Amino acid sequence: MISLIKLDSVDSTSSYLARHLPDAPHGTVVAAREQSAGRGQRGNSWEAAPGLNVTMSLMLRPASLAAVRQFVLSQAVALAVADTVDTLLPPGMTASVKWPNDIYVGDRKIAGILIENVLDGTRVSRSIVGLGLNVNQARFLSPAPNPVSIFQLTGLTHDVESLTMSLAENIVTLTERALSSPDEAEALAERYFSRLWRSDGWWPFHDNLRDTDMIARIDSVDPMGFITLTDRESLTPHVYAFKEISFLL
Repeated sequence: MISLIKLDSVDSTSSYLARHLPDAPHGTVVAAREQSAGRGQRGNSWEAAPGLNVTMSLMLRPASLAAVRQFVLSQAVALAVADTVDTLLPPGMTASVKWPNDIYVGDRKIAGILIENVLDGTRVSRSIVGLGLNVNQARFLSPAPNPVSIFQLTGLTHDVESLTMSLAENIVTLTERALSSPDEAEALAERYFSRLWRSDGWWPFHDNLRDTDMIARIDSVDPMGFITLTDRESLTPHVYAFKEISFLL
């Protein structure tokens, strides 16, 4: 059951949910018309014109999820958002997941996801899923290199509140299914890899550990979220955690 809390303006929906509603039940959504300090991955800010885009955070309480398996939440959330975006795109255009969980259409970013997990011992006690989806915005003014909105791709506008509810429902449904059995988790992982951005062929990357550029292919993403790339020059596989490798546009 989704419970929606609507705010006109807030610093960050995720911060609000953690600060004011830490005991909120599974499925609680905080959505804001405007965020003054929306957060993205790597500490980046998230540009969203007031009232034109989805800016929301969702409380998940994954029953008995081991901390070592928390990446399954990232996979499920990313796929749920990508699936929802697909329903808004014209035939022949699909969304993909840029590892670990940005959502792209072509080479442009349409949604950003930031998941903050709280652990209780070896278990995940709660997860706050922060999500920004570009919906009706026609122009982007920040220096971000490649944003795009549903409106820019289709020329159509959508009701932001209805879309917020659809996203929340789809995320809850897919995360609960993924956690219901090992078979469901395995099927999710396979579908996640099939939706990865640039999972076909050789692409440019920057190795942040060695501070070098390389042409590589994505070989796999393991259950803990580590990505394996094979360097085309040496044919050597390298394993990376988040922030240790960057995609080059």
